[in-house]
Amino acid sequence: MATSTGRVSGTTRDRAAGATDSARGRGRGRQAGPVRRSLSQYWYAWAMVAPVVVVTAALIGWPLVRGVYLSLTDATEATMGRTIGVNVIPSTYEFVGLDNYVGVLTSGLFWEKLTWTVVWTVACVALHYGVGLGLALMLNRRLRFRSVYRLLLILPWAVPPFVAAFIWRYLYNSDYGVINAMLRAAGLGGVGWLDDPTTAKIAVIAVNVWIGIPFMMMAMLGGLQSIPKELYEAAEVDGATPWQRFRFVTVPGLRTVSSTVLLLGTIWTFNMFPLIFLITGGGPGSSTEILVTYAYREAFTGVRNYAGSAAWGVIILLLLVVMALVYRRALRKQGEVW
Repeated sequence: MATSTGRVSGTTRDRAAGATDSARGRGRGRQAGPVRRSLSQYWYAWAMVAPVVVVTAALIGWPLVRGVYLSLTDATEATMGRTIGVNVIPSTYEFVGLDNYVGVLTSGLFWEKLTWTVVWTVACVALHYGVGLGLALMLNRRLRFRSVYRLLLILPWAVPPFVAAFIWRYLYNSDYGVINAMLRAAGLGGVGWLDDPTTAKIAVIAVNVWIGIPFMMMAMLGGLQSIPKELYEAAEVDGATPWQRFRFVTVPGLRTVSSTVLLLGTIWTFNMFPLIFLITGGGPGSSTEILVTYAYREAFTGVRNYAGSAAWGVIILLLLVVMALVYRRALRKQGEVW
């Protein structure tokens, strides 16, 4: 009996030891396993993503790091290194810390440009969304030639921005523009659209709205078509008016799409460089310049202030990041997943 008991006890101890070792092995596997498991299981996906990551790092990551570094120096056209023939002139700029940021943020010019940029962005995005939603509601109904309407309304989005800018600049021409020709034909006087700060601002907003509405319209139309028709039928049976159906069925059904396109539209409009630069050049004077066009002017016109321009660029990036984070937090409070 003692021998049998000893054998049983030994077997039990061996099994317990084996179980402990297995548990330890699994624990180590869990600790070191996620990355290794992911690489072994999804190696093909990682291989496909790797070139994109490398190209993105080269085209975006390195310039971003370089820009942040320059913003902390006093680099200008005079202090940057360059090669003239066989002569190599070394860089002489120095590290100055946050002086450029202090100079930008304490200047009235920055706040003036920021105010106009915010007005420009809010006006354009509000009109994009409002008109785009109205057109989407119209095209979501059964209409004759609906496909033709969709094609015609999406054409402005298909036109490259620089082409649209040159076309509209010709349309706004004070002497030969089509818009002033139509006004004169109607017995009205011509308007110097790009010669006055107020009319120039209205002109660039109108062009940006013309270009941006098709995207909003198509996004809203897709959202409308994803809302179950049963919800509208149930609301109609319950006696809901058209306004109530729009308010309590359409608006909640479009919430996810709306949150996405509003954020994208805000970022795109905030950084809409080509339209303003090609239509007005920031003028008259600098009345229509937004933050990104002024940052460009700092770096590539006159005495090129690379450090100052880099500081403007970093501040613009931080503004957009903060805005996106605040927007994301607001959506989370509303229960939206983003």
